[in-house]
Amino acid sequence: MDYLLLFLGVSLLVIGGEFLVRSSVSISLKLNISKMIVGLTVVSFATSVPELFVSVIAALEGKPDFAIGNVVGSNIANIGLVLGVTAIIHKLSTDRDFNRFYWPIMMLFSIFLYYFLSTEQILSAFEGLMLLIGLVVYLLFLIIRTRTKKDIIIEDVDESLKSTSYFKVIIWLLFGIVGLYYGSEWLVSGATGIALDFGVSDRVISLTMVALGTSIPELAASVMAAIKKEKDLSLGNLIGSNIFNIGSVLGITALIHPLELESTEMLSSDLIWMLAFAFILMPFALLIPQRFYINRLKGFILLIGYMVFIFMAFFR
Repeated sequence: MDYLLLFLGVSLLVIGGEFLVRSSVSISLKLNISKMIVGLTVVSFATSVPELFVSVIAALEGKPDFAIGNVVGSNIANIGLVLGVTAIIHKLSTDRDFNRFYWPIMMLFSIFLYYFLSTEQILSAFEGLMLLIGLVVYLLFLIIRTRTKKDIIIEDVDESLKSTSYFKVIIWLLFGIVGLYYGSEWLVSGATGIALDFGVSDRVISLTMVALGTSIPELAASVMAAIKKEKDLSLGNLIGSNIFNIGSVLGITALIHPLELESTEMLSSDLIWMLAFAFILMPFALLIPQRFYINRLKGFILLIGYMVFIFMAFFR
């Protein structure tokens, strides 16, 4: 039953997330918000909502390690699994924007999260607000840069959604919200049951199975883009998800319910892994062969690193 709940939960999160993205984009375009801003803000935030629902539900049910582990595990999966697999299929370029903007911002958010949790082992409402404000500043700066630099790649936005009827948009929105709510409920419930069956903690399940489940949309989209060898496949867009996970998911969750760490391993191991995966991207980008690219060899190393992380999470 727990495995069925886990499967149904992940499925509803994926379906609900897609409906939410479509309805959000359609409403934004109907309000004559520019395609650029919709891509940078609405789409990016909507794709992080599955993680947000899971973390909020877990926090309200008194499982802070589950809420934090979901984000930490997703960020590790985005780099180790998603980027690793994508680079194996088709190499990823690292331009000046990655070196001077995306990577430093991701590192700053990651370091601040570690600092906030290490001081008193709690992510307070004030600290959550600081992360959220940091995300808003990042987005405003990104919008300004995008308006002045036409070569910056943003999320693709389907402009045909502007002509969708309001009735259909409302139905999509309702389906999205209901799907995300029950998907997160069932995912948390099923994952908790599996953790009890295996005798492991909520932290381990959230870092692995739950994080993998909420990272499936990013993995599927990135793999399809890599297979098609799309020119717009950008490392900056992919790691932007990590910034949103920390700034919006944990920021909003902490505002709703402060997150107090239950397990010391989250600080001594899991967050260190997240920082290590984030940090290693810069040396990888500068290393030969194929400097300024994450090529197949580097992709294999990232994927092997992710497999080691999963193994150690279960058996350490």
